[in-house]
Amino acid sequence: MTKTSPTPLRHFAELRDALLNQQEVALIDLREEAAFATGHPLFAVNLPLSKLEIEALDRLPRRNTPITLYDNGEFWDEEQGIRKTTRAIATFKALGYRDIALLAGDLAGWREAGGEIFIDVNAPGKAFGEWVEHHYHTPSFSAEQVQALQQQGADIAILDVRRFDEFNTMSIPDGVSVPGGELVLRLRDAVPNPQTQVIINCAGRTRSIIGTQSLINAGIPNPVAALRNGTIGWTLAGQTLAHQQQASFPPLSASSKQAAADNAQNVARRAGVKYISAETLAEWQQESSRTLYLFDVRTAEEYAAGHFPGSRHVPGGQLVQETDHYASVRGARIVLADDQQVRAELAASWLAQMNWEVAVLDAAAVDFTEQGNWQAKRRRLRLSKKCFLPSYSSGWRRGVPA
Repeated sequence: MTKTSPTPLRHFAELRDALLNQQEVALIDLREEAAFATGHPLFAVNLPLSKLEIEALDRLPRRNTPITLYDNGEFWDEEQGIRKTTRAIATFKALGYRDIALLAGDLAGWREAGGEIFIDVNAPGKAFGEWVEHHYHTPSFSAEQVQALQQQGADIAILDVRRFDEFNTMSIPDGVSVPGGELVLRLRDAVPNPQTQVIINCAGRTRSIIGTQSLINAGIPNPVAALRNGTIGWTLAGQTLAHQQQASFPPLSASSKQAAADNAQNVARRAGVKYISAETLAEWQQESSRTLYLFDVRTAEEYAAGHFPGSRHVPGGQLVQETDHYASVRGARIVLADDQQVRAELAASWLAQMNWEVAVLDAAAVDFTEQGNWQAKRRRLRLSKKCFLPSYSSGWRRGVPA
């Protein structure tokens, strides 16, 4: 029998140094989302083995990215003693990835080396949201306070910054859907009176904090506050949610567009966001030593009507919270596209504060020539059993080092 080459180990200290030096790191947790949420390193990304062939090529676009895998002892085939990491190694190699290692000691090794463990999904984005609230002193109202304002007939506008499907499933009564990336661009049309109290909500905390602070940073004249703990807090307060609501933002006016453009440009400038031309983007795309993500942060309808070639649709408000899902290589470059730039500038201002190297694509609407919905780069593989022979340098089988 041909002996497989041992898969190298990558230790906590190496990964920590790479993160501190802003080198590219792809630390992949192969468990399903529920197990991942019970505990993982902060910058680990959840790419379940069950979705690897579907998502890997888009989330890890450079084939020589240093990839580090762990599975916390879980099996792909327990009867045969084949770990998820063993299956993943074979799959990554078949997809053309060339720099694959195992996390030394798996998740337990990370803990033993002094690495911190975080719970829940989207931990970097959610931790950043808490930092934003603390740093900027983002104002907020409790569910009870908001309901009292409604009962008093106060001049308020409740704007829900989640995806429309989330809003439609359950929402705050009298709320209007304005996804987070659209807030600054469309606020003046959605809430014409600058004296109206604007209240921003999501399901929990992060997106409402970021949305509220985005409006404040942009200099919107309205008083703005987040709904503390969102629809979850509303429910815990014993208050009734609405369902199947359809209210959404109105069409964009020319005056709102111009005012938002001025606001967003100032926010981006303060955050140190840079702008690149299509020519510079093409040069970056040719660099084999850096991972590059090109995201279109407009609405799905705008993307389908025409987008910059090669871009992936990711609404700006979702990107800030779910950066780890869409940009799974920490230390990569991110370029944001928006033919009006406002949404790209706002999202970039937050990503820059999250220590990403981010730029706004300076391109005109005529350059958005590709049409249709985004399609994942899927590749179905047929792997034989011999691909799954244990290849751990320590001879691991059934989760126990030999």
